[in-house]
Amino acid sequence: MRFHKAELFLFLLMLLIGIGGFFSWAAFSAATGGIVVGGVETAANFAFMGAVLSALAVVCGSLLVFPIMTRSLRERGTLQRMTESLSVRSQSLEHAAVTDGLTGMYNRRYFDEALAEYLQAFGQIDKPIGMVILDLDHFKKVNDTHGHDVGDEVLRQVADCLQVFTRYHDVLARLGGEEFAILSPNINERQLFNLSDRIRQAVSDLRIIDGNVTLRVTVSAGLAIWDGVESGEELYRRADKQLYEAKRKGRNRVCAA
Repeated sequence: MRFHKAELFLFLLMLLIGIGGFFSWAAFSAATGGIVVGGVETAANFAFMGAVLSALAVVCGSLLVFPIMTRSLRERGTLQRMTESLSVRSQSLEHAAVTDGLTGMYNRRYFDEALAEYLQAFGQIDKPIGMVILDLDHFKKVNDTHGHDVGDEVLRQVADCLQVFTRYHDVLARLGGEEFAILSPNINERQLFNLSDRIRQAVSDLRIIDGNVTLRVTVSAGLAIWDGVESGEELYRRADKQLYEAKRKGRNRVCAA
């Protein structure tokens, strides 16, 4: 078994202290006529050797053991700070992996995972789950006419609008481009339709300023209520089909399966 340098120095320090203690005891015994006999001169020699060894122990502790302990504590503190920093960074990266950087909403990856968990959890207690797929109307024209910076601002304001109207346990996500989704548990079709229509109306009331131009945008929405047996992908396809139906009927409207 190999010993660390600090352990070897500690053993040396303990040995010096032990021998120094022995000489101090011998000096005391010689001076008082105890087990060690030798008189004053012998006691003085033992006392001198004890003092020398004590001095060596102090030097060893000061120059060898103490610096190693100090360096070890500094390294431990540095490693602890690095670990904490890496932990924070890991949490940030984990959050970034499931968050849309532009709007701050969840992304498609998180939405798909939440959908699978919700179907399993609410299926066990026989509660409904509603899904809404929303898509901004003629959004490409906004980007082409006013630029992507204005288009990004439109997406951010729409995302804020969605967050205002939804509940804390609803899952909001930007699925990509100008498409958003809401996963809303324990809700019936009428309630989900009313929620979607309020959002549609609120989006149409938004005003986005671009210089001396005020933009107005609209959104189409398709919704579906989980039937209790279909997969998440099948539920999404039903809601998406209703979204395209809303587009086909003229946009700025809500259609339900």
